Formats: sequence, C-alpha cells, structure tokens
Amino acid sequence: MRFSSGFIVLLMAGALAVTSGCRKAAAPPAEIAANGVRQFHVRGVVVSTNAAKGEINLDTEAIPGFMEAMIMPYTLKNPGIISELHPGDTITATLFASDNSDLLDQIVIVGQAKADYLPPVQYKPLVPDEAVPDFEFLNQSNKIVHLRQFQGKVLLMTFIYTRCPLATYCPRMSRNFAEIDKALAADPDLYHKTHLLSVSFDPAYDTPAVLRSYGGAYTGRYTEETFAHWDFAAPPEKELNQVLKFFLVGVTPGENHTLTHSLSTIVITPDGKIYKWYPTNDWNPQQLVADVKELLQKPTGDQPHS
Repeated sequence: MRFSSGFIVLLMAGALAVTSGCRKAAAPPAEIAANGVRQFHVRGVVVSTNAAKGEINLDTEAIPGFMEAMIMPYTLKNPGIISELHPGDTITATLFASDNSDLLDQIVIVGQAKADYLPPVQYKPLVPDEAVPDFEFLNQSNKIVHLRQFQGKVLLMTFIYTRCPLATYCPRMSRNFAEIDKALAADPDLYHKTHLLSVSFDPAYDTPAVLRSYGGAYTGRYTEETFAHWDFAAPPEKELNQVLKFFLVGVTPGENHTLTHSLSTIVITPDGKIYKWYPTNDWNPQQLVADVKELLQKPTGDQPHS
C-alpha cells in the first residue's frame, strides 16, 4: 500500500443528509471528541471509481449507531490516490461525524486490502446500454404503470420520498424535474418524445393520494394537474428491494419516519436502456435537457418511434 501521507480523507457526498435531515442517528459509540465529533469504524468495498470527478462509490457494511449497509458516493480529498483504488477493493476507515451543520462528515481510510491490483470480479454501477427491467409501479392515479409502456420516449427517472426534510435531496430532485418539465413543455416536439417519472421508495406512506398532492404541488397545477407528462409512483412492497437494488438506491429507516438514502437519477433511452446515470445531487436541469436533445439527435434508425 503506497499512501504518501498515511491517510486519505474522503468528503461524504451529500453528507448533511445523514447528519441533519433524512436521518437522526441512534445513540453513538462512546468515543466522542471534545468538539462533539463522533467516530465510527467503517468497512466497505469499492464499487466504482470516477477519475474525472475524483469520486468513488463505496458499498459499506452496517455502521452501528450511524446507518445500515448502503452504497454511497464519496469524493476523494486527494484525487491522485484514485489510481490505487479499484472496484472490488476492501477498505477500512474511520468516519468522523458531527451534528454541527457547519462541519462535513469525513472518512479517513486506514487500511486497504490488496491495493494496486485489478480483481477478477468487477463491481459495476449502472452503465450505458444496460437494459432496464420492466418494473411496475402504482401511480398517483391509482393505476399500475410499467416501465415498458414508456418505450418510444426518453424517460427521465428519479427517486424521492414525500416526507424527505432535506432541501438538497428529494426536494431538489423534484424542483429540478419541475424545471425540466417546463423546459420540455416549451418545445412541443421534445415534450411529445419524453416522459418524467418520480419513484418513491416509501410505498407504505406514499399512497396514490399522497403522490397526487405532492406532484401537483411541484408542477404548480395542484388539483388541475393531469400528470400526462410526469408520473409520481411507488413500487409494490414486494418489489421495492429489487427496484432499489437495480438502480443502486440505498435506504435505511430512521427516527420520526425519516429515511437515510442515496440518490439515483437516470436517463433511459426510447428502447429501454440506460443512457446516463447521476448518483448524486450535483446535476442540474440543463444537463438532463441536454441529454434528451443529444439522445434524440442520434440517427432515427437507432431509436424506436412513439
């Protein structure tokens, strides 16, 4: 293992989601620094690396007193070390967590198993051209919808739950989609060739009536909303884990009906395959509109017609 400083600090993407919003931690371990920062032992497997962004996706084991097992994106403080991290590497680390919203949670890697090798088994995130299963959902109109029925159009899909209190997580996803919906509506051709789908991972609470009220508020049409272009839906409980697993959404129940969760926003081609995947909250509506235009500009012979 070749770490020049002996440690690597990782800044947790969307860290506030696990310190002040979508989760309130259970009682922490006894080890608490004088400034109130709590320390947790972390062990996980590198799922993927993104050298361009200096990011890794890490699949951690349960962190007692903090959260259950979950895949989350992390940003390397020292991007140069990314060449020594490979999909499948097992790492151990110390997580320094604070309830002070002015501080970021930090992970310091203290060990790495079999560094500087490429393992025979590769863990992979969502990748372009991967076929999306025909999952079913119950939408805001109390109707069953299947992903297959949106084929022929570019499908923009994101994950939310209606009680999410953190502005930079679910509310941002919904505000972004509302802006995308308006941008696409300004171009009738694009509007006709696209559809939006917001999927809740809280089906027990997010019933059709709840989703209808939530969706109408974000479109700004309230009870007048027809949901012709943007569906709000949730998978049945029995299929929830399969949906979350495929789209790499980690969800952990917290106190007061909150959920600790990761993010996943996907651009799906008219023939039902992955085109782009955004696992964080750092994308903007203009990017997805540009993805739509780029995808629809591909040779017409490569795209099914609606």
